[in-house]
Amino acid sequence: MPVALVVLLLDITLIYHASKTGRLQPWAFIILMIPLVGALAYIVVELVPEWFGSPGAQQARKRIAGKLDPEKLYRELSDRLANTDTVANRAALAAECLRLARFDEAMRHYDHILMLPLGGEPAYALGRAQAEFGRNRPAEALATLDDLQKRWPDFESAEGHLLYARALAEVGRIDEALEEYHALVAYFPGAEARVRYGMLLRMAGRNAEARVVFNELLLQMKRAPKYLREAQAEWLSIAEKQLLG
Repeated sequence: MPVALVVLLLDITLIYHASKTGRLQPWAFIILMIPLVGALAYIVVELVPEWFGSPGAQQARKRIAGKLDPEKLYRELSDRLANTDTVANRAALAAECLRLARFDEAMRHYDHILMLPLGGEPAYALGRAQAEFGRNRPAEALATLDDLQKRWPDFESAEGHLLYARALAEVGRIDEALEEYHALVAYFPGAEARVRYGMLLRMAGRNAEARVVFNELLLQMKRAPKYLREAQAEWLSIAEKQLLG
């Protein structure tokens, strides 16, 4: 049997399988546009993890599938909300909109949630502030976060604190932003807060202090487990570049 015919039959079989298992998008396009390679990718990403079923394989499949079709979850959550409009479903879609930088849509969802009887939660106000910041409206984000703190004084969020510091810097309140960062780096998980703190110190002309922040971070991370260094690789690379700059 000619190789081309074998490849064609394989592609047709896999496209049929994808359609039956709800994976037609984006796999049909990939399989058709990249003959054989697309089929092999489908087998590796979708079928092999199913055959072996290990949690690690499933996670790898999700990561690769997410890169191939980054809006798959968004479509699923949109359909879920269309079928059942609940606070939980709308909040899940709003969070996914933030991840995809669909800030206008995220803000509409959070506004809707906050007007509902069961929507008065600080996490949703924080989501609204994140959407405002994403829309390049840091002053509005600050106002939302200030209101959040007044309404829920016991609410604590490292992400919210980081957003507040970033928004202060964006509106030019540099000294206040530096104070917020100084308090934040003591408990913020990961390297982002310290890297942003060091960068803001440099912008303020406090280069010696910035170097201390970057050096301490890099020294600490050298002693950290490998998986943690890999998870923070992007921010550690920025810190290294800041020291060289």
